[in-house]
Amino acid sequence: MFCFPYAGGGASAYGRWQRSLDAHGAGVQVLPIQLPGREGRIGEPRFTDLWALVEDMDDQLDEQLRRPHIFYGHSMGALIAYALAWRRQRRGAALPLAVVLSAYRAPHLPAPRIAEPGASDEELIASLAALGGIPQVLLNHPDFLSALLPVARDDLMLCTGYTAGPDTEPLRVPLHLFAGRRDRLVTVPEVLSWRRHAGRGCEVRTMPGGHFFVRAHEDEFLRELAVTTRQYVRVPVAA
Repeated sequence: MFCFPYAGGGASAYGRWQRSLDAHGAGVQVLPIQLPGREGRIGEPRFTDLWALVEDMDDQLDEQLRRPHIFYGHSMGALIAYALAWRRQRRGAALPLAVVLSAYRAPHLPAPRIAEPGASDEELIASLAALGGIPQVLLNHPDFLSALLPVARDDLMLCTGYTAGPDTEPLRVPLHLFAGRRDRLVTVPEVLSWRRHAGRGCEVRTMPGGHFFVRAHEDEFLRELAVTTRQYVRVPVAA
């Protein structure tokens, strides 16, 4: 299961998932995707154009994506997962067995706005903290915040640069959607709107909590995610 991070985040966001999903019998290998310009790839230039990023990822991951796989993305990661699957569908490449998306509006809707384009550093920090995107314990660490803010700004620019047109072909894979019941940034009806883009069925589940329910209610969410992934795991036939 290839996992794509939220805005400002990196592969470490999924660092604890393998053990938890194994405990819940998910049957998948967790492969967090590290985007350029953060954590282990801090020296590489970041992308602010969605399709340039997706083209680069498609080239880099093509060999691995020939094996059975699932895409998962949270918030910005949901948009990236969708766009990569759509690009591969358009060019006739191997597709995921399923695409699992959480806390993001359907792509024909305007991108969620965390802060105004000209927001100050203080305003952006306050908006991210209110959503749960910055743990309270890190708000008094200026080195962390100074590293986070440029990444978050570029990621937000990436999200606002794409809106699906009315004739965009639906994905020919099952979609599994998760929404936070108290998410103030992305509402449940906005998540439900992904049904327009589901060409092979669409399942929607709501979770307790707000935009970052994957963190605040991690174990409960991973139990539900394991239920989803087990549908696509091939069980070996006994000899």
